[in-house]
Amino acid sequence: MRRGCGRITGRRIAGPRTMASGWTRPAVRCRFRSCVADEPGQALAYKMGELKIKELRRLAETQFGPRFDVRAFHDALLANGSIPLDVLETEIRRWLATWTK
Repeated sequence: MRRGCGRITGRRIAGPRTMASGWTRPAVRCRFRSCVADEPGQALAYKMGELKIKELRRLAETQFGPRFDVRAFHDALLANGSIPLDVLETEIRRWLATWTK
């Protein structure tokens, strides 16, 4: 397994990391692909989290309509730190319920 895998997890992290380290974008892509190949479980967990967060965001957008505030959603999403996805879903649904009353 390669050291440092998991630190570069996509464009948002690769951009600043590329600027700070002097890596080229092709080098970052190559490094990211090798990490995914080395740690498929981590890649799967990352993707599952991404899909769950998108699902919760769609739910919030549907519920709030034009009143949806992405900053407030992000605050609610990050309020409890690192938690399992089922707990995150429960917390976001609780947050949505408090705003509909």
